[in-house]
Amino acid sequence: MANVLDTLRERGFLAQMTFEDELYKQLEEPTTFYVGFDPTADSLHIGHYIPIMAMAHMQKAGHRPIALMGGGTAMVGDPSGKTDMRKMMTVETIDNNVAHIKEQMGRFLDFSDGKALIVNNGDWLRHMNFIDFMRDIGTMFSVNKMLTAECYKARMATENGLSFLEFTYMLMQSYDFLELFHRYGCRLEMGGNDQWSNMLGGADLVRRKDNERAYACTFQLLLTHDGRKMGKTEKGALWLDPNKTTPFEFYQYWRNVDDKDVEKCLGLLTFLPMDEVRRLGALEGSAINEAKKVLAYEVTKLVHGEEEAQKAADAAQALFAGGANGQNVPSFEVTRAMLEEDARVTTMLALAGMCRSKSDARKQVEAGAVLVADEKVTDVNAVITPEQFGEDGLMLRKGKKTFCRLILK
Repeated sequence: MANVLDTLRERGFLAQMTFEDELYKQLEEPTTFYVGFDPTADSLHIGHYIPIMAMAHMQKAGHRPIALMGGGTAMVGDPSGKTDMRKMMTVETIDNNVAHIKEQMGRFLDFSDGKALIVNNGDWLRHMNFIDFMRDIGTMFSVNKMLTAECYKARMATENGLSFLEFTYMLMQSYDFLELFHRYGCRLEMGGNDQWSNMLGGADLVRRKDNERAYACTFQLLLTHDGRKMGKTEKGALWLDPNKTTPFEFYQYWRNVDDKDVEKCLGLLTFLPMDEVRRLGALEGSAINEAKKVLAYEVTKLVHGEEEAQKAADAAQALFAGGANGQNVPSFEVTRAMLEEDARVTTMLALAGMCRSKSDARKQVEAGAVLVADEKVTDVNAVITPEQFGEDGLMLRKGKKTFCRLILK
């Protein structure tokens, strides 16, 4: 039987790992592992989806996942990849975010009969005695070594530098690994490659403190073929919550990825067999659009369910065929008061989140990329009137890929 690391490597997940030969041997038997999730919002986004898919592959191979909610570490804030200190969140906000994320996690992993666990590090970090922690854990860390970590070096080079609060984050995340080892026999931490330094600290702490086997393994970040981060939309992050990113918008994002990114996304974001992934990824010319449809459908099905995936696919097909009443297209409610105040098409584009700003909307109009009910808009001062709204609303379109149904209330 193939080792799960071979599966993860073939599908494009793996970035770095400690003691590779040892870890291969460890994963020949059922192993408890964990991935941390930072509750800075009340929903997971596509950046979390890579580790979630990896956790699902691990679980299918017989290993036990722990989804660790950062209810304690979120009160400090991870400096990794940040140019400035995060905004401090209240305990109430953090706990609300954790509750929402827990609910989402159940769609991807089997938590029945202890096959997977959801744990909150706030349970041990929030009530910890500072002096005891520093005497017991702080002595195990070298400041000189910590300062070589990329997450700290990058922040220290910025104008505002690195706060002592954030400097302690590595110790707290490392302690999580030790605590999970004591409570659940956890021997492996997995996560994004931007967490490598923090994860090394945790595995090293378990080995030095308890003289036990412990490992770290990171996944590739979701990047385009030319190194840009995927999952950014006009409205911001690509969320897994349908109230933040509709299933249609979610579907459309994957339907429109670059041709060069299709095979990688199929391997990482779906459970399709790798033979099929390679076949689809090798398609060229207009045929690659069929692969994109498969990608969009499969990912939307996993995140939002088969019914929503089919609705999104049908809506996209109907729109591009020139028909469609747009019932499954993202909608935006417009009141008569809003129209009286500013009924310009450019304003509606910005309010509906189809453009980053009114300035961006004007540029789109000037470029001939905006249509209202199939009529191209050429005047940046063009307005929308109540009479234009039909029973199904009024379709607003930017380019070939972005649609919104305006509904008059």
